[in-house]
Amino acid sequence: MFSLKNKIAVITGGGSGIGKAISLLFAKQGAAVHIIELNADAAAGVVAEINEAGGLAQAHAGNVTDQAAITAIFSSIGKIDILVNNAGIAHVGNLENTSEADFDRIYQVNIKGAYNCLYAAVPLMKQNGAGAILNMASIAAHVGITDRFAYSMSKGAIFAMTLSVARDYLAANIRCNSISPARVHTPFVDGFIAKNYPDNQAEIFEKLSKSQPIGRMAKPDEVASLALYLCSDESGFITGTDYPIDGGFITLNN
Repeated sequence: MFSLKNKIAVITGGGSGIGKAISLLFAKQGAAVHIIELNADAAAGVVAEINEAGGLAQAHAGNVTDQAAITAIFSSIGKIDILVNNAGIAHVGNLENTSEADFDRIYQVNIKGAYNCLYAAVPLMKQNGAGAILNMASIAAHVGITDRFAYSMSKGAIFAMTLSVARDYLAANIRCNSISPARVHTPFVDGFIAKNYPDNQAEIFEKLSKSQPIGRMAKPDEVASLALYLCSDESGFITGTDYPIDGGFITLNN
């Protein structure tokens, strides 16, 4: 089950965190993985790890905000079976301390970046006769999160775009779903804590972990496992759906 043999998968932001976990798992399941990543060194490291394990992977240095560059990368790949829109950035702040520059930066990467990849991938999937798209949303698309104004805006857009693409391309046999994680333990989280709370890192880590009712953060591998299911043939009857992977955050955190 969940084989991706003979599938070609494009994963944005696949050089670290959740994207890296998805890249490694998809390659393990037989997919030829193409990583689009701003950090070329990080992408090269993941590709090397996949190739050393006997998988197939290739890195493409690119900024998802640049439509011409992204379109060129997708055209060079050609046939595409799977797209995982994972690349994204975070921002901490409410409305009043979110500057115009902050807002635009979040929009450019999290919203326009996803749009650019969808815009490039869907025509190729139509030519191929099928496709599976997975967008990375967030619990912030569903519930109010303190000091996440711009980030929540961007993930709400991802959720809405998922529904729209799923509806518009039913006849083309292109499925589109999204995942809404709560806090996931990635190097980004460790870096955020170290930068902002250098004197009480363990305490803050514990506090952030306990903010999920289940009592801990998710592991990138757990998110990757859900991504694998939603991009595999076994989920062929699922489209236009968002899957929280949140340790009970949305429904139990009251």
